[in-house]
Amino acid sequence: MKKTTKLSFSRAIFLAVPILLQICLLAIVLIKFSTSFVWFYAVSAVLGVAVMLYIVSGDRNPAYKLAWIIPILLFPVFGVSIYFLFGRLRNDKKIKKMAARSDEYARTLLSQDEQVFSELYAQSQTAAKQARYIADFAPYPVYGNSTIEYFPIGEAKFERLLEELKKAKRYIFLEYFIIQEGRMWNSILEILGEKAAEGVDVRVLYDDMGSLFTIPYKFKDSLRQYGIRCLAFNPCVPLISAIMNNRDHRKIVVIDGHTAFTGGINLADEYINEYPKLGHWKDTAVMIKGEAVWNFTVMFLSVWVSVSGVDDNPQKFRPLPEEMPAVGDGYILPYSDNPLDGEPVGESVYLNIIGSAKRYIYINTPYLILDSAMQTALCNAAKCGIDVRITTPHIPDKKIVFALTRSYYAPLIKAGVKIYEYTPGFIHAKSFVCDDEIAVVGTINLDYRSLYLHFECATWMYKCACIADIKADYLATQEKCEQIDEEYCRRISKPKGLWMGILRLFAPLL
Repeated sequence: MKKTTKLSFSRAIFLAVPILLQICLLAIVLIKFSTSFVWFYAVSAVLGVAVMLYIVSGDRNPAYKLAWIIPILLFPVFGVSIYFLFGRLRNDKKIKKMAARSDEYARTLLSQDEQVFSELYAQSQTAAKQARYIADFAPYPVYGNSTIEYFPIGEAKFERLLEELKKAKRYIFLEYFIIQEGRMWNSILEILGEKAAEGVDVRVLYDDMGSLFTIPYKFKDSLRQYGIRCLAFNPCVPLISAIMNNRDHRKIVVIDGHTAFTGGINLADEYINEYPKLGHWKDTAVMIKGEAVWNFTVMFLSVWVSVSGVDDNPQKFRPLPEEMPAVGDGYILPYSDNPLDGEPVGESVYLNIIGSAKRYIYINTPYLILDSAMQTALCNAAKCGIDVRITTPHIPDKKIVFALTRSYYAPLIKAGVKIYEYTPGFIHAKSFVCDDEIAVVGTINLDYRSLYLHFECATWMYKCACIADIKADYLATQEKCEQIDEEYCRRISKPKGLWMGILRLFAPLL
C-alpha cells in the first residue's frame, strides 16, 4: 500500500510541477506587462468587456456566468487569462469529438419498445413523460421486464458484487471514477484475473484524474499481465487545460449483459468501511438484472470504443434469452448524462421529480451546491406542502465545499425544507425517492460538477419493489442524523456568513 501511494504521488508530482511552472510563468508575464505598459492594462480591460459580453450571450447556467464575470470585472488581466484557460469548457476538440462519437454510437444501439412505453403511460402519464424525455435526450429507453435490488451500504454491494463476478462466463466491464489498491480492489482483481485466464473478456475503464493519487504509475501494464484490457478516460497531461473539468464520474459494472451495478460506491476501501477515513461511510448502490442492463452495456461500450478508437460488434454483447428474468419488477431506466451535448439530463430528471411530487421527496447527497432553478424548485415544493427532506454529511471530505453546502441551508429551511446531517460520518449516497413510486440511485450529486461538467449515470425506477427499501433506508438513516434548524443558521457568525456568501458567488467554479 505504501509503495502504491508513493508511486501515485510521484505520478501526481510529474503532472503538477509542469502545470505550476506554467502558472508561475503566466503570472510573471502578466505582471510584467501590466506594470510596464499602461496600454496593456487598457487592452485587457477592453478584452474583458468583450469576454463578458460573450459569456452573457451564451446559453450557460446564469450562476456560472456570474461566477466568471466577477473576477473579470475585478481583475481584468488575470480574469481574462484564467477564463481562456479554464472557463471555455467547450474549447477542446478532442474531448468534444469523443463525447459526440460516444453519443452517436449509443443512439445506433438503443430504441424504445413502444409497447413498454404504452403500458407505462397507461399507469402514469407523469412517469411516462419522464421516461420519454430521457429516451429522447439521454438517449436511453425504459424497460418493463427487469428486476432491481437496492444495497443500503457499501459492504452489502461489495459482497454481492464478488458473488456475481464469479458467475461471469463471457465478459466483465468495469467503469469507475476511483480505483485504489486495498481489500476491495484486490479481492475484485483476483476474480478478474481468474476470469481473464478462463477466456472471459475483462475490461477496466477508469478516470485518470479521479485515480491520480490512488493507482500506481504503470497500472494499465499491471492489469495487462492478468489478461485484462484497461483504458484511462481523458488522460491527465502536464498542461494548463480546461479539459480536466470533464471527468468520468460514473460507476458501472456489467456482467454478461444480464447483470449490472451502479451507485455512489467507488473501488476503494473507505466505501466499504474498511477503515474510518471520515467516520462511518454511508453509500448506496443498485443491482439490475434483465433487459435494462443493455443500457449500461451500451454506456460502457460507447465510451470504450470512443476512447480506444477500436470498434466492436456490439451484438456479441447481447444477453442470452435464458439469462433474462421470468418476471419484471416495475419500470427501470438506466441513463447517463453527457456534459458536452448541451442537455442537462441529470438536473432535468431531478427537477421533474421535484415538480411532479405530491406527498414527499427524500434526497441523499454529499454536496448541496444549487443553482437558482434547483433551489427554487425545492423551496416551491416545500411551500406547497410537499415533505422535502435532504440529508448531507456531518463530517466533510472538502472543507470549502462543506461550507458551501451549509450556505444553502438557511433559505431552504426558511421555505420549509428539512435538512439533516449524517452525524456518524460521511454520506456519499446520491438518491431521490418520491411518493412511494419513483426513485433514482446513481452517481449524480447536487452540485455543479455532477450536473454540468462530469459524465454521470443513474437508474430511474417506477413502482419497483425496492423503492420501499430505499424509503425505509432513508428513514432509518435519518434517525442517526442531526436536524438543522433556523436557530442553527442564526448562530452563524457574520464573518463566517460573509465567507459563505463569497463562496456561493464562485460555487460553479469549485
